Amino acid sequence: MNFLSLTLTPNALHVQAKDQQHSLLEQTLAFSDFKFPQTGEVLAAQIKEQFPTVAGAIFNAITPEFYTENKQVSSLNASLENLTKQFSELLNIPILTASQVSQETDLAAAFKKKADYLTWNLDYFGYTPGKEEYSVESLLTIGNGFMGLRGTIPEMTLSKDHYPATYIAGLYNEETSEVAGQIVENEDFVNTPNNQYFSIQVAGTDEWLHLETATLHYLHRNLDLKTGLFTSHMIIEDSQQHQLKITARKIVNMAQMNHYSISYSIQPLNFSKKITVKTTTDGSVYNYNVERYRNLTAKHFHITQLLAEKNKSMIEIETNQSKINVRQIATITGDFFDTAAIKNTICKESIEQTIPFTAKENNIYTLEKHVQVTASIAEQSWENPPSLATSFDREFAESKSAWETLWKKSDIQISEDLMSQKLLRIHAYHLLVSASPFNNKDLDVSVTARGLHGEAYRGHIFWDEIFILPFYILHFPETAKQLLMYRYNRLGKAKENARDNHYEGAMYPWQSGLDGSEDTQKLHLNPLNGEWGEDHSVLQRHVSLAIAYNVWMYWNNSGDDRFIKEYGAEMLLEIANFWRSAATWDETTQRYSIANVMGPDEFHEAYPNSTESGLKNNAYTNLMIVWLFEELENILSLLNTQEKTELFTKTGITQEILKQMNDIRKRLSIEVNDEGIIAQYEGYFDLKEIDWEQAKEKYGNIYRMDRILKAEGQSPDDYKVSKQADTLMLFYNLNKEKIDEILEELGYDLPEDYLEKNLLYYLNRTSHGSTLSRIVHAQLAEEVAFHDLSWKLYQEALYSDYQDIQGGTTAEGIHTGVMAATIYVTLTTYAGIDIKKKHLTIQPNLPKNWTDMTFNIDHKGIHYQLAVGKHSVQILASQDTMVIVKNQSYQLTAHKETTINY
Repeated sequence: MNFLSLTLTPNALHVQAKDQQHSLLEQTLAFSDFKFPQTGEVLAAQIKEQFPTVAGAIFNAITPEFYTENKQVSSLNASLENLTKQFSELLNIPILTASQVSQETDLAAAFKKKADYLTWNLDYFGYTPGKEEYSVESLLTIGNGFMGLRGTIPEMTLSKDHYPATYIAGLYNEETSEVAGQIVENEDFVNTPNNQYFSIQVAGTDEWLHLETATLHYLHRNLDLKTGLFTSHMIIEDSQQHQLKITARKIVNMAQMNHYSISYSIQPLNFSKKITVKTTTDGSVYNYNVERYRNLTAKHFHITQLLAEKNKSMIEIETNQSKINVRQIATITGDFFDTAAIKNTICKESIEQTIPFTAKENNIYTLEKHVQVTASIAEQSWENPPSLATSFDREFAESKSAWETLWKKSDIQISEDLMSQKLLRIHAYHLLVSASPFNNKDLDVSVTARGLHGEAYRGHIFWDEIFILPFYILHFPETAKQLLMYRYNRLGKAKENARDNHYEGAMYPWQSGLDGSEDTQKLHLNPLNGEWGEDHSVLQRHVSLAIAYNVWMYWNNSGDDRFIKEYGAEMLLEIANFWRSAATWDETTQRYSIANVMGPDEFHEAYPNSTESGLKNNAYTNLMIVWLFEELENILSLLNTQEKTELFTKTGITQEILKQMNDIRKRLSIEVNDEGIIAQYEGYFDLKEIDWEQAKEKYGNIYRMDRILKAEGQSPDDYKVSKQADTLMLFYNLNKEKIDEILEELGYDLPEDYLEKNLLYYLNRTSHGSTLSRIVHAQLAEEVAFHDLSWKLYQEALYSDYQDIQGGTTAEGIHTGVMAATIYVTLTTYAGIDIKKKHLTIQPNLPKNWTDMTFNIDHKGIHYQLAVGKHSVQILASQDTMVIVKNQSYQLTAHKETTINY
């Protein structure tokens, strides 16, 4: 076993390659004026080049001289722990400190243990206030599908430096604001009262400990992904040099949707004195997470009740417009006081509870706070709330057991790739925080674009569901069904939306919130020039196709005919009828056309110099409509005569309407050039090209080319520039064979290599302004055997939130769509499973640096345990069934593991 020894001096990093007995090679990597994290990134790149294969590394102690000579770093943010973490992640190997190694007898086992820890834990050391801190808080969010708490420490309050928030699924409120001289209405995801705040005052000072005024010596935050436990360790010093070590543990109980608990421990390190600890129920909070929204109305609720008695407090609020009630009841207990010692002060918008006690140096004093959160939109727990929690350990044990159940079904295990393993677990964790099988069954909600983690997109539900739902369809089908019911329950609003826009059927809104009304903003702020412009994204009618696709995917994978008969067929029929009513016959082309839409791209809203918004014959939209009309025929065949009659009566669908759909399906228009490139929309080929190299040289980050062009007084409508996959999204949704069938039925004859040609054409014109763009292109690149390109884009998508590659968007909440899509591509593209067919089909295609993958999925009511390797797949099925591996059929016996070699 080869490993590295790393020794950091004031001006160099000394690297030794060793085996268990000998030193093999040594290099000195010089630097000047160490900067964190930049210098570490440069050094790690040099190490990777010179030492490409090692099992791990040992990081030796850092001397004080390193910090005195490198003025741009401190032991707070560039500590040995943080540098060890940074180099471990950049080199993709476990790294131990020398002090850790001194306690180990088996180095190989120690490296293995550390690697396992790293793949299950998120660690952050130090503190950088502002957007970076906001991003950390998003990634450290804990939750249970009903409730999400951002990953702040208890001492943090709402400010531009840090942002504690308590979000409840489905909690929205609408307010008016004045923007650019106009009164606009916006529905927002509401930040509710903060019951997490703690602070300390030491006798002899008149200050409460606050991060902005105290001296912070140490801060380590950890999130255990396996159990959902958040832990922080802090050493802080007040102006009178009183040093305290504060340890906080926090959980949202996955097994009990209404509970979260905090354990707060205080240890005076250099004094024995009277201490007063304060905890607050803060109803003065407001929405502040997203910087560009801060000039909009931010207070969304008013307090209806504040009560405090002994060790209990209660706050009740009501949202201003939506009239939703939220109640928080908090109970505090501790090992150093009784309830008589608590002083309760009820203020105008808060409750302060203070506890004085005499503390002895190095003793530890622990306070627990248990908070029950109920909301009137979750009627069952609102009317019959559970018993109040009384023990942190008991709550944690319950929650830990629930998390264990979730991981048994959803964990993907990858060998030989520490960081991919870690990131996939981070992504699965945050999806389960955003919607959970334990709690979503009692809720009428779906998964927001940013989870229960932040306020971007105002917490609305978008077409991102097309990326999100497959995670639940594969692992938790009952939760997928509940998420689809959110859409069914708003079918009436979708029909109303269609009528208001002079269509028939159901037109689902681009942005959906509380009741399914169209909640897309009318104005959009360009942060590059500070100007508000019209927002036409409401024209992304393809959201209805995403909903139809998810209904079909759920049914096709689960075999839940009852859902189709009671809900799904009605949704599909109403969506199909909307698209039928949107199609018009063109005598010139002898084809149907669909106008006034936008595709997934989002950069293109209108034709150059047009006074009207909307585009014609978007290829993604039109080909998905053909797919929908085809599948609708199959779905309707599941219904008997009486069921069909009842459905047609309810929806007003006639045989003439079905005949029109069938005609449109065979003659809908797209534009294709002589090389087989499918135009993103009619007229796309007439647009101008962008000089990409010049743009990169001038702006560096060109992800949002739309904003760059608008800031220059130009329009993206004039150029062949895309935010993300548009036409190519077809191949993410459907097998190429299916698209070939659709194109043939429409009468279009494309060359055999048209997918490869289209991929290269659009990839060269895409700025990846959406994190989703990379993962879709990664899947397509693998399909045409561009393995290196696929891996590069896949890795960028995996890291997109963790490294906040868009420069601040993670601060506003994680991206649930890309997190779910990376998991889906891992299973479908690299493990090679295909759930769209009658029998589970597996075509393994592991990346070159993975040796095997182990995972579980549900398909057609059968639970599968799979281990996919380079040359074999092991399968254990819960029922007798048949699977197809590498185009060969194999019969499986229930509960008997079968190994298939290839």
